[in-house]
Amino acid sequence: EVQLVESGGGLVQPGGSLRLSCTVSGFTFDSYSMTWVRQAPGQGLEWVSGINSGGGSTAYADSVKGRFTISRDNAKNTLYLQMNSLKPEDTAVYYCAKEVIRSSEIVVSTSLDYWGKGTLVTVSS
Repeated sequence: EVQLVESGGGLVQPGGSLRLSCTVSGFTFDSYSMTWVRQAPGQGLEWVSGINSGGGSTAYADSVKGRFTISRDNAKNTLYLQMNSLKPEDTAVYYCAKEVIRSSEIVVSTSLDYWGKGTLVTVSS
């Protein structure tokens, strides 16, 4: 059974930092690209960042570029999102998701088949 479990969310002041983790099981983690997606209150889903299976290639939404860093530890089956200089507009539920296609080349996924339940990040003073 494929499982993705996010953790690390919480309340943080503007300008602060958080690191989200996504621990996975049930599939060969190092064979698939991974994605972070967020959903702000009352808004639709927003793609945040992607990373290829080996971890050497990454991509970011313009809204988080230079502030967020995606990474992965394939030995620990864990995906990360380091979030710095947080802004109130970063408030959202953050989800990790798995790419459908087994490939080392994909960085920006267009098809995601498994998602975690999300972790809430609230940026507020």
